[in-house]
Amino acid sequence: MSKKTADITRPADLSRHGQGTGPVRSQRPVYEDFLPPCNNACPAGENIQAWLALVQAGKYQQAWQTLMRDNPLPAVHGRVCYHPCESQCNREPLDGEVSIHAVERFLGDLALTEGWQVEPDLPPSGKRVLIVGAGPSGLSAAYHLARLGHQVVIYEAGPIAGGMMRFGIPAYRLPRQELDREINRIKALGVDIVLNRKVDNLLADKQEGRFDAVFVAVGAHLSKRIDIPARDAPKMLDAVTFLRQAASGEIPQLGRRVAIYGGGNTAMDAARTAKRLGAEEALIIYRRDREHMPAHAFEADEAIEEGVKITWLRSIKEVDGTTFKVEIMEIDENGRAKPTGRYETLEADALILAIGQDTDTGFLGEVPGIEFKSDGTVIVDSGMQTGATGVFAGGDMVPSERTVTVAVGHGKKAARHIDAWLRGERYGPAKKHPLVNYDQLHIWYNTDAEQKAQNQLPVKQRSETFDEIVAGLSAVDATFEAQRCFSCGNCFECDGCYGACPENAIIKLGPGKRYRYDYDLCTGCAVCFEQCPCHAIEMIPEEEA
Repeated sequence: MSKKTADITRPADLSRHGQGTGPVRSQRPVYEDFLPPCNNACPAGENIQAWLALVQAGKYQQAWQTLMRDNPLPAVHGRVCYHPCESQCNREPLDGEVSIHAVERFLGDLALTEGWQVEPDLPPSGKRVLIVGAGPSGLSAAYHLARLGHQVVIYEAGPIAGGMMRFGIPAYRLPRQELDREINRIKALGVDIVLNRKVDNLLADKQEGRFDAVFVAVGAHLSKRIDIPARDAPKMLDAVTFLRQAASGEIPQLGRRVAIYGGGNTAMDAARTAKRLGAEEALIIYRRDREHMPAHAFEADEAIEEGVKITWLRSIKEVDGTTFKVEIMEIDENGRAKPTGRYETLEADALILAIGQDTDTGFLGEVPGIEFKSDGTVIVDSGMQTGATGVFAGGDMVPSERTVTVAVGHGKKAARHIDAWLRGERYGPAKKHPLVNYDQLHIWYNTDAEQKAQNQLPVKQRSETFDEIVAGLSAVDATFEAQRCFSCGNCFECDGCYGACPENAIIKLGPGKRYRYDYDLCTGCAVCFEQCPCHAIEMIPEEEA
């Protein structure tokens, strides 16, 4: 065992439960299922542990089908999700988290290569559902509703489906071929996507199309405005428009030096895209410091690797031609940026504003019952329904974190509630098991198995092309990575309890059926509990049994 493993692995907590209990048993072991932190953290509600276990066993198609119960876009998510599941992984303090996103991408890509398909789970219901917007949330809702037997039509205002996945995420992070093929698989379920079809009067469209319910997911495609005094303004673009033009091949003339104002992931994407379009210098101007930037750290790291410059603690106050007057800021005790009264100048030929996006929900203003927050987002209840009966909403247009995975989770959740509503019922999610944490595990075996790295395109080649930067894992590496999972909180039939029991009180029930206790033989000594690596056994007082 390595020193790192030995330092972290804990001895069995025998003092808590006692080693041997004499003739009277005061406690008994029970097998229980707990909630792994990866599953708990997934915004799309994936049963991550379940499909990882199937990958471990080499059952790739079954693993993919399990994943597809919750997420229709695994090849997309394996590339663009910020994988909050991994930040909660119980393996992280030992030798690094399980690379869940890489295994998900492997399954998604393999499914596309093999042409795997899904089928509806229920026969046609005779119900029709209108979805407004073919972004991640709308596509997710359409997929789940189609699997539940409903006829789904998507009205998309743009010329092609995908929403911000297509127009907000550059191709070097999300190749369009994989996106298109996963959208086509949703269409193969019978989902009808009507392009260039903008909705101005929702109730009229609902009535005209004889739709029984509506899910609105128009996304956040409008860039926020900012008032910057300018005597002779340079070429000025908003980041959303810039990224959309770049994705569509309408390359704007930026000049040699480009400034990007903002500190989020969109700002990083805009700067990296500008470099690929020929800008010699891409400078991000952000009013706070790196510690408080909204962009994910790896996004900033990759941008810097590619030659993007970032100037922190600067706020643009005035523009005169290609000269920018910026005020130096400082961070106060609450993490807010405050002005210092000190100024400097920067030079740029073009300015891209990446200060956030708003959603265009004005067309819903005439729908009775729908209420809005001050930022224009739509208020929904716990079932994603607006104040208008039968009108549901999700994705970026409702108050929430704005990511592809959150949007996909909204679509699945809305689909379940819409399905129940159409059937005259109420959907009630299953009660969650208790969460299991690292301190509850008993990692007594040698666990040295470092994360398998994904290959990356050399930095020099990145700025010359929109080719995908990160490569996928091979089947061997994906299987190895899945095998690093601890199966936190759920029995994986390691036989540890069976072999450790001094009283032969544990009975094996056969592959996939786990074990049971013979309490006539069990003394409650807790040896099984203390050695169970994944904490699938709990000790309970005898009076509670």
